[in-house]
Amino acid sequence: MAFRIRTLSPDDSPDSFPDPAAAGIALGYPEGLVAVGGDLSADRLLAAYSRGIFPWYNDDQPILWWSPDPRAVIKPENFHMSRSLQRELRRHAWYYSLNHDFAAVVRGCAKGRGEHGTWITTEMEAAYNNLHRLGFAHSIESWRDGKLAGGVYGVRLGKIFFAESMYTIASGGSKVALSALVQLALSNGIELIDCQLESPHLVTLGMQTLLRRDFLDALPALVDSAASLPNWRLEQQSASSLTNLRKPRTC
Repeated sequence: MAFRIRTLSPDDSPDSFPDPAAAGIALGYPEGLVAVGGDLSADRLLAAYSRGIFPWYNDDQPILWWSPDPRAVIKPENFHMSRSLQRELRRHAWYYSLNHDFAAVVRGCAKGRGEHGTWITTEMEAAYNNLHRLGFAHSIESWRDGKLAGGVYGVRLGKIFFAESMYTIASGGSKVALSALVQLALSNGIELIDCQLESPHLVTLGMQTLLRRDFLDALPALVDSAASLPNWRLEQQSASSLTNLRKPRTC
């Protein structure tokens, strides 16, 4: 079967992505590449996420759009908090916040290479800061002894949070931020956290994989525009409540 990658123009409609589940799409090597080009406008990004597609590329590449198979996800009720992380929460004065400084979290994630060797480009930073201003992109920050310790950011559409990247400044900073995201998911009706690609680190936290077709089949029910609350806000909270994460909470 021929492998087809669609080339997009910035003038193309934002929803002009091919269906990742269609025959001949997102096959071959590298696995999951769906389209090339286009732009990072808010409309195109939201159209991509709602179809299970996300951008991922280096500074010296065109915009590359992906829908990998399998898909790494965390179901909030299955999140695993290790004993070492529970001890860390008791050892220091940990707090977490939502959208306290989105731009700083994105900058922190952009400072180094990600696990899979990608960079968050200047263009990407600007695009996600714009999504944040529109109320769709969010950051969760962790604080230890009064200082920023790490964070995670991503895009919320209804009942799914598409986690883009996380980083740590102090030991445990990214884990506490992810734990806080799970707590927020449990209390705000978010049923799935998309982690995109599998990693050994995420496996220890309860990550599992879904076949792409199963992930895509679940998206329509999760991406509910009526539940995409633009003004998702939270005051800084103590992280002591995170030790009970393995007990699911309803909204």
